[in-house]
Amino acid sequence: MKIFLLVLAIVSSLVLMLLVLLHRGKGGGLSSLFGGGVQSSLSGSSVVEKNLDRLTIIFAMIWLISIIAMGVVIRLGV
Repeated sequence: MKIFLLVLAIVSSLVLMLLVLLHRGKGGGLSSLFGGGVQSSLSGSSVVEKNLDRLTIIFAMIWLISIIAMGVVIRLGV
């Protein structure tokens, strides 16, 4: 159980870092790298941005639950 939670936390944290880097910031971030900085139909609050937001929230919840579960498992000594 400990190994599964550890692997889940590591994988979800790596995916979460990637998803956060893909978000468009004030300066454009890495998301403008793929678009070349050109304004297109994918900018703003499009379906792509909304799905990226949803994926980021889902992986953040998976990461948080796995961290809390690891703490509980370690405390109980299971």
